[in-house]
Amino acid sequence: MNPSTSTALPATTPTTALALGFTGTLGNIDAYISAVNRLPMLSQEEETTYATALRDNNDLSAAQKLVMSHLRLVVSIARGYLGYGLPHADLIQEGNIGLMKAVKRFNPDQGVRLVSYAIHWIKAEMHEYILKNWRLVKVATTKAQRKLFFNLRSHKIGFDSMTQGQIDQLAKTLDVKREEVIEMEMRLSGHDMALDGPTDDDDEKFAPIAYLSSDNNEPTQLLEAKHYDQLQTVGLETALGKLDPRSRRIIEARWLANDDGSGATLHDLAAEFNVSAERIRQIESAALKKMKGSLAEFA
Repeated sequence: MNPSTSTALPATTPTTALALGFTGTLGNIDAYISAVNRLPMLSQEEETTYATALRDNNDLSAAQKLVMSHLRLVVSIARGYLGYGLPHADLIQEGNIGLMKAVKRFNPDQGVRLVSYAIHWIKAEMHEYILKNWRLVKVATTKAQRKLFFNLRSHKIGFDSMTQGQIDQLAKTLDVKREEVIEMEMRLSGHDMALDGPTDDDDEKFAPIAYLSSDNNEPTQLLEAKHYDQLQTVGLETALGKLDPRSRRIIEARWLANDDGSGATLHDLAAEFNVSAERIRQIESAALKKMKGSLAEFA
């Protein structure tokens, strides 16, 4: 769910807190945290009433009350991710987005409190934010890489790869090795992609997991392979055993003599059995029909 395209729940960030009914000056994160910790919690009956009003009547004032009463939960969860070196306010902002997603999807008839349901959505948004930002941190870890990271894009012309002359010029300008310029350009040209895909409701979207997964060990595939092997061995031998000697000889000579399917011709077998080629074709056709029935019974 993209907050800008779905039901317009109020954005709950330190910079927009006043719009949600906060009083006083919220100029920093400490003031915001202090303010949300003073917000009253909802009883289960109140929570159910507001959630039902949102679900049935799209009551945004009810949604606001649900969001406001759980802002302290976001602050508490965000505190556990401070070790990643990211701003506390940014973590809270991402968590608030997850909280709004949870409020939008919450079903009061499930018999659970919103706090239990919202934890997953809050953590999911924080995790996504951390992963995206950690990729940027890992892209530029040394002093030279950081210098390249902040200057490479401004020196590139369009989206094409840099020429050898541009690489040499940038390396000279920034006093770094040309190999480092090449490596950084390759890193910045790559894109991260979530394996599981977005968590919105667009059924047309699909994730790499849909086409990267292997079905080699999928149970139905294994059963089908085993059944096919049995048809090729036991089933085929059973079907051949039900043919008369001449019919079996014709089938084996025509279809089973060589792996590439280049068996005996109708005329070769006609000379062997001293009959016409047309008669050999008729016997072959009848034998194949009988074998088809035998294989169907075996299956």
